[in-house]
Amino acid sequence: MKTLIHNLAFTTCFFISTSLLSQDFSAFEYRTIGPLRGGRVTTVTGTPTEPGTFYLGASGAGVWKTEDYGTTWNNVSDGFFSTPSIGAIEIASNDPNIVYVGTGSDGLRSNIINGKGVYKSIDAGETWTHIGLDHVGQIGAVEIDPTNSNIVWVAAIGNAFKANEERGIYKTIDGGVTWDKVLFVSNKTGFADLELLPGNPNVVYAAAWKAQRTPWTIDSGGENKDGGIYKSVNAGKDWVKLGKGLPEGLIGKIDLGVTASDSKILYAVIEAPGDQGGVYKSVDQGNSFTQTSKEKGLVNRPFYYTNIEVDPTNADIVYSNANPLLKSTDGGKTWNEMDVPHGDNHDIWMNPNNPALLIQCNDGGANISHNGGKTWSSQFNQPTAEIYQVAVDDQYPYWVYGAQQDNTTIAIPSSSPSATSPQGTQIMIDVGGCETGPSIPKPGDHNTVYNNCKGRFSVYSKLTGSNREYSIGASNIYGHNPKDLKYRFQRVAPVHVSPHDPDVVYMGSQYVHKTRNNGEIWEIISPDLTAFEADKQVISGDLITRDITGEEYYSTLYSIRESKIQKDLLWTGSNDGVVSITKDGGQTWENVTPKKLPKGGRVESIEPSQFSAARAYISVDRHLLGDTTPYFYKTDDFGKNWELLSTTTNGIPSDYTSKVLREDPEIAGLLYAGTEYGMFVSFDDGKNWKTFQQNLPVTPITDIIINRGDLVLSTMGRGFWILDNITSLRNPEIASLNNKPILFKPDNTIRYNITRASGDFPNYPATSVIIDYYLPEESNKEVQLEILDVNKNSIVTIVSDSTQIKSTSEEVEDMGLSMTFSYVDAKLETNKGINRFNWDMRQKGAWSDKKSRRFKNGPLVSPGRYTVILKVGEASSEQFFEVLIDPRLEKEGVLDATIKEQLLFENKVIQLLSDARKLQADVEAEIKKSTNSERKTSLEKVLKKLKNEEGAYPQQMLVAQISYLSYIVGDADKEVGKDAKDRYTDLVSQVNKLKSEVSL
Repeated sequence: MKTLIHNLAFTTCFFISTSLLSQDFSAFEYRTIGPLRGGRVTTVTGTPTEPGTFYLGASGAGVWKTEDYGTTWNNVSDGFFSTPSIGAIEIASNDPNIVYVGTGSDGLRSNIINGKGVYKSIDAGETWTHIGLDHVGQIGAVEIDPTNSNIVWVAAIGNAFKANEERGIYKTIDGGVTWDKVLFVSNKTGFADLELLPGNPNVVYAAAWKAQRTPWTIDSGGENKDGGIYKSVNAGKDWVKLGKGLPEGLIGKIDLGVTASDSKILYAVIEAPGDQGGVYKSVDQGNSFTQTSKEKGLVNRPFYYTNIEVDPTNADIVYSNANPLLKSTDGGKTWNEMDVPHGDNHDIWMNPNNPALLIQCNDGGANISHNGGKTWSSQFNQPTAEIYQVAVDDQYPYWVYGAQQDNTTIAIPSSSPSATSPQGTQIMIDVGGCETGPSIPKPGDHNTVYNNCKGRFSVYSKLTGSNREYSIGASNIYGHNPKDLKYRFQRVAPVHVSPHDPDVVYMGSQYVHKTRNNGEIWEIISPDLTAFEADKQVISGDLITRDITGEEYYSTLYSIRESKIQKDLLWTGSNDGVVSITKDGGQTWENVTPKKLPKGGRVESIEPSQFSAARAYISVDRHLLGDTTPYFYKTDDFGKNWELLSTTTNGIPSDYTSKVLREDPEIAGLLYAGTEYGMFVSFDDGKNWKTFQQNLPVTPITDIIINRGDLVLSTMGRGFWILDNITSLRNPEIASLNNKPILFKPDNTIRYNITRASGDFPNYPATSVIIDYYLPEESNKEVQLEILDVNKNSIVTIVSDSTQIKSTSEEVEDMGLSMTFSYVDAKLETNKGINRFNWDMRQKGAWSDKKSRRFKNGPLVSPGRYTVILKVGEASSEQFFEVLIDPRLEKEGVLDATIKEQLLFENKVIQLLSDARKLQADVEAEIKKSTNSERKTSLEKVLKKLKNEEGAYPQQMLVAQISYLSYIVGDADKEVGKDAKDRYTDLVSQVNKLKSEVSL
């Protein structure tokens, strides 16, 4: 549902009630619009006993499974896992029904999501049980003893952002009922990998890794005592550290590889300084190692990649997942690049019975090969995109914009963009910039899109496809020490268009920059608005591997917003915790950081109020500092004083890191909050919060927009989601639900000529008026909705009584029209609480001899005012709403009057079709009972003129001809053509003639 005019305009906060706190909002469901394009996948696996079955584990999308070699993927973790971040998946070799999953991705990026332990399935992913290790953090590996699936090993890297005692190697011998920590180095050193010796699972190798992420650097590795390779020969009771032939100084992340083809061989890819980094090989089970390669691509950005796997049938064939994917066929001496669908590679698994059948994963998803990597399955069947922000344009229907991590910017329609769009087909365009965004369509001109790409500003034209870059400073800032930069930009640098002038664009480095001419000229309108602590301006990744991609630039602006109600009132937030304000367009600035806010956090979002210029809301994220506490604040006095809205006892859990806070544009005090693990809503200006997750999968909510009555979300792992029509949330009655039924006022609805909904991805709805109603209890009385036109004529009645209506859904293909028609009976729900019904705006269609199709597929009602009446037993209430013309039609000269005239004519054709079908049914019935051969022959001649013969491509007879006229008259909103009117007159004559011939 898309809303042009909203019905409510309350500007005062309404009060929350006890009933609201317990209210079930499950009737409100989100829908996904994609993109149907894979995102970052960090682990994959398969099973030799079912060669078409594979699993993938994504960094923010949970666990997915395919049973058809990657043709289709289905999520199997939703509803079971408390985190979408997956580090390792392992299937028992003796039973493919037993699957263990370690959560917490091992690539320690700044947007990594915390792990929350281990999950187990005994029914091949149908259901899952959480089996502990809640606080071990990110998990690098899970291994199952091939002789006993109750014996499981876990390599715990630890908390990515702080020291924790739970790092180490864990083992269970009872399927996860209890766990023992069998190896521990320190609270700063965890384990990135472990391997069991093929043929003897009592021999275990483990790779220690000292690692921690901060907002300004990645510490990967340390002194030799803090890392390295450990070995146990007695199932973890005792351990020795291996060292002969390995780097003796600084050492970082390590991954291990073994093969059943030769259990003496152990490979290790090692992060170490200079030429010491690379691949090492042991031919004596780790007693000694030899470096086989110093190839830089093997340890390219090691904290993020570093994965080595050995062919299970040939110890000389080795794969290295990094950037790029490399393959060696001579035991790790020489390496050649392999082509894969996407870069930034993370994992690979080969079928031990057929190594040419393999699955590999990267930042674009998971892909399967049947021929050793020569060709791959598609990544355009995994809706697992990580999206940084969301924006919308002013088209009808509106399009949704964002930037996908390690992919392109995206613009996709919020619903089917036209009646002729292929249903269930993803429509997606790249709109310039790059993976980081934001990507902001220009208000009033959706063909112009403002972009950021890792600190570089550009303007994209959809008309020409040109991406004109006008970067501030015109300098490539990658790889620099931030203290030496003239302008410090976060790779996700903020771009904001003034709500008062679409030609005015702001962008943030440590300063606020402003342009009035698409970036050709920039002016600085602020001082440095960050904390800029000198000890945080360092080369990220030292001492072993530099990693300076822009994520690590600390002391930059992260959010900029100008008030919609007061021009030149700007708020900014930095990624080191500073909030600033100017009331005069940048001439003077004031630091208004909340005094009680712990320092150093990332100001993820700022929301200036649309009801009071002095009011604003902020969301601050401190997870990179090891603090997962949500920090949502509000000020009512331009930042002089702030109120914490997330007290950890008022509805948002204490570890649900804050991401974004938005204010409803029509109702003061109605707030929407996105966190690391889902959505929340407040009806009392943040005093109390209620989960608003509904059917949304657990994944970080990165941004929220409220547009035309819809709630539009971006997520870090599951793409874009939309909750259509939040009008009922804006109704004061929702705060006082009690013991009487309530019919909420439907929102005014645009009459898009989109008649059929599409499938899951993208989930495009059919045009409908959304009607919400509340029942105080499960109703045993008849519930009824009736829709009336402006003259109080009844258009349709929908009932809940199953004796009166049988819910059906049927699709019928009409080859004569080359169209597929849908026939649906709708039944009202009678659940306790809020219920939602989607009225398809249709009038009565033509009569059919088949009850399931009778009076279905009628024309859309014309624009105008309508009334809906809710009846629950004897109680009755009513609300009015308007059906609005599609704004695009008016530009084409199709007006309300045009549609009304068309509808009058269409109804005449529908009546003629009903008459013809009834005549056909009557003739068929008369033929069956007729005993007069002459009469029967006469009737059969008439029937041949009415009804198509059986078989392929028959001549279209009278009923089919009238059906065709009905179709072409109602296929789109338009002036009815003269030929159609003439044809109608002719068909009426033919029907009347046949009626006279049969004399029924």
